[in-house]
Amino acid sequence: MQVNCPSPQAPAVRADAHVKHRTAILALISFCMLLVSLDQYIVVVALPEIARAIGYSAHTLQSVVSAYAVASSGFLLFGGRASDLFGRRRVLVAGLTLYGLGSLAGGLATGPAVQLTARALQGLGGAFVFPGTLAVINTTFAEGGARNEALGIWGGAGAAGLVIGVLSGGVLTRAFGWQAVFLVNVPLAGLALVLAFVLIDPDDAALSDRKFDLFGVLTATGAITSLVFALVRGPELGWGTPGIAAAMVTGLVLLAIFIGVEHRSQDPILPRRLLTNRSLRISMVIAFMFMATFGSLLYFLSIYLQDVRGYDPLQTGIAFLLPTAVVVAGSAGAGSVVTRIGLKWTLVGALAIGAVGSFALALAISPDTSYSSLAPGLVATSVADGVVFTSMFIAAGSGVDDRDQGIASGTASTASGIGAALGLALLVLIANAATKGLKSEELRVAQAAGIRMVVLTIAGAVVATLVFALVALPARSAENVKIGNQ
Repeated sequence: MQVNCPSPQAPAVRADAHVKHRTAILALISFCMLLVSLDQYIVVVALPEIARAIGYSAHTLQSVVSAYAVASSGFLLFGGRASDLFGRRRVLVAGLTLYGLGSLAGGLATGPAVQLTARALQGLGGAFVFPGTLAVINTTFAEGGARNEALGIWGGAGAAGLVIGVLSGGVLTRAFGWQAVFLVNVPLAGLALVLAFVLIDPDDAALSDRKFDLFGVLTATGAITSLVFALVRGPELGWGTPGIAAAMVTGLVLLAIFIGVEHRSQDPILPRRLLTNRSLRISMVIAFMFMATFGSLLYFLSIYLQDVRGYDPLQTGIAFLLPTAVVVAGSAGAGSVVTRIGLKWTLVGALAIGAVGSFALALAISPDTSYSSLAPGLVATSVADGVVFTSMFIAAGSGVDDRDQGIASGTASTASGIGAALGLALLVLIANAATKGLKSEELRVAQAAGIRMVVLTIAGAVVATLVFALVALPARSAENVKIGNQ
């Protein structure tokens, strides 16, 4: 009688296959992150051609950008909660589908109404994809070194998407016309969709017995969308205009209703156990401050290089190659640094570098500054940008149960979206404070002075964020998984 004994190599083979599968999932999720990040700037370069072809006025052209930002920020909580309750693959697939359809409609649009609707659809898709990717990583990789490194790669892909957007936007617009900046997303989203079905395991038929708090979702989404709309459009339309005032009041009223609904709900969209998670609360503050500072810097540097220094869109994209390469490296390496020295000292060190870099960059900005004079400040702020981005999302997932990873991701992402909107709104006021009525050389000089003041303001805010991180974070929070319950 012959007995078949299992080969001693079988466990090793299975383990190797598991590692390869996780690596493939990480590659897919990072590609999805790159895809939604790319769209934040790929359209910006094509705006002048879009305006001429579609018929936007000077006052409405910014809506092409803000329609995406408002929809994306408003639905991040919705996307995160849906990911937990309905399944991460389902929500990721839904987000990629909406993103692809919105891109197709945007490229085929012949009028502003259709195109702005398409941009909002892209933003809605992005609001499902972003927290979905983060939740997939946090449930695929165990908390600690493996997850930290995976989040580093994910963050690096997001950073790479920004500069690829600027560069590809210039190339595609020049070669194929403005439609290409929309249509290029369609095959990319389609590829990601196919790979999602191949690589990510199907969701369970019934993931949870928890209920979807529809009224809570509607009030939260309405509040955030209204407030972000007011913050994004306020500097352009005027804070006292009826539309902006109505949006602010509506947002605040809906926010108050949402708080009341959540307090009474048996199964709120934002579970009470998450509100006691110290790491998540800290990550929300840092995410808000990060996007209000570092998140706004790229916008003002782009304005500086083009309007003050006279760069064309392609030259501007090339100028961002150096800082973006540093951001990607910082994001990718941050996970390993957090594992070695802890979250607190990683964040404090990165923010200190960012503060010094911001001050150096502000001092270098003038109407006729050379690129080489800007480079040291750009490199330092880019190191901080990459490291802080990855680290704050490591904090957001620390001590969070797998069933809540989606809403935790959505909560931190929403804080970052509101921070970006509020920060940009306030900084635009500072930048334009002394430019009204000026033309030609006087305007160029005033723009340089305004942007310099903006970067100094950012530097001061980074210092404030550093102090907060130094006081709020425990010494070894990255290694102490109990931080979430402290």
